[in-house]
Amino acid sequence: MSFRRIKKKLRKQLLFAALVVFITVSAWILYQRWQYHRSEFVRYPEFGINIPESYLIHGIDVSKYQQMIAWEEVQAMSVKNVKLGFAFIKATEGIGNTDPQFKRNWKKAKESGITRGAYHFFIASKDGKMQAENFINSVELESGDLPPVLDVEQTNGYSTAIVQREIKKWLEAIENYYHVKPIIYTNVDFYNQRLGHDFDKYPLWIAHYYQLQQPRINRDWSFWQHSDEGRVNGILSKVDFNVFSGDSLDFKNLLVH
Repeated sequence: MSFRRIKKKLRKQLLFAALVVFITVSAWILYQRWQYHRSEFVRYPEFGINIPESYLIHGIDVSKYQQMIAWEEVQAMSVKNVKLGFAFIKATEGIGNTDPQFKRNWKKAKESGITRGAYHFFIASKDGKMQAENFINSVELESGDLPPVLDVEQTNGYSTAIVQREIKKWLEAIENYYHVKPIIYTNVDFYNQRLGHDFDKYPLWIAHYYQLQQPRINRDWSFWQHSDEGRVNGILSKVDFNVFSGDSLDFKNLLVH
């Protein structure tokens, strides 16, 4: 065998060995990452659910269905390194409806020291601007509050084009009034099928349950609703649990100034 052929054969063997090493190392890294993220969701019996521990800021969202909330007990609850730091509170729905518990929840959450945010449940069959006026007439934001939230989950049988048109009316009216960019709340399927890139400029609060690491959506998100089965001191019924994607500085920068 000539020296050239030996050299060529040796080069192939080295390349093959390098490829095997690369595949082995990559598989090990992926396995370690999987193990790490798998361990992030830890069972908290006190909260009644698994909680993604790697996120620093946890919160809940509430409405009339949680009935009378003892906010001081919510604020005082702390288990290991998890303490509830924010709450989204339902304010309005459609053109004329206000959540009967909103005023109390809005006042008591602030008094207890929990960062509060207000959301509007969107009715796709109603005019978006009139729905925004309902929210504006009901919610007075203060420095330190979270931006307004549009909860949109249904089309009510209307086309995507019409739904998007009315959503944009709400978002534009709210941003013009409060001078802060609103947050959109929805689930992964609705966002992908009905909203998409036209709304990527808005902060996103996404609902996607039973995920080990994060919601499966191909865009940045600010809040993740990861469970609707949580338990909290001071609240009789089950409650939705959320996490914020960033650190305390990111959270502070998101707030109304």
